[in-house]
Amino acid sequence: MKILLLEDDILLSKLIKEHLMEKGYDIVHFSNGEDAFEFLYEKKVDLILLDIKVPGISGFEILKKLRENKNTTPAIMITSANSSKDVKEGFKLGCDDYIKKPFDFEELDARIEHILKLFNIIDTTIDLKILKFDHKRHLLIFEDREILLTPKASEILYYLYKNRGKIVTKEELIQNIWNYNEIPTEATIRSYIKMLRKYIPFIKTYRGIGYELELL
Repeated sequence: MKILLLEDDILLSKLIKEHLMEKGYDIVHFSNGEDAFEFLYEKKVDLILLDIKVPGISGFEILKKLRENKNTTPAIMITSANSSKDVKEGFKLGCDDYIKKPFDFEELDARIEHILKLFNIIDTTIDLKILKFDHKRHLLIFEDREILLTPKASEILYYLYKNRGKIVTKEELIQNIWNYNEIPTEATIRSYIKMLRKYIPFIKTYRGIGYELELL
């Protein structure tokens, strides 16, 4: 699951990011409101953690703009302990929950898990050692970038993952991924594998037989 964190406190943001990454979440962090909004305008995340008072535009303004643009991505506000008015304003603008500073990570985890259940958000990312793979969005996710795969390349990789540790024949790939009226050539399959191997070097080829995804 991908979470955007907007927090300008250097130490706090570092601690939150490290904690959430240990929990298996994919985190993108911004300390400036304008940069965060620009990212959200162009790309999709599953959850937003919004500090209200940040450089650039405020968390309130970001939330307002998102909701005006019909962006319903769940949002949790990060507020100071004496900011009851901020909480009221945040709910008015469309936030889904809030957490007050200072907070411990157990509370943060609980609020995130509550949002996941409330919105039925299912994490579709798969850990492939050096990167993560989101087969629903056809994405390879590195720490600093995302690679968009074609739907067929994504299906091949997902099938190899489901059958990891064993050899998948070319015939098996064809039967499970392509329709009978669009049977690919061996050269087409090889080109998909070659492209995937640029990012995932542990796809092993058994010449004349098939392929294996080795994750040990």
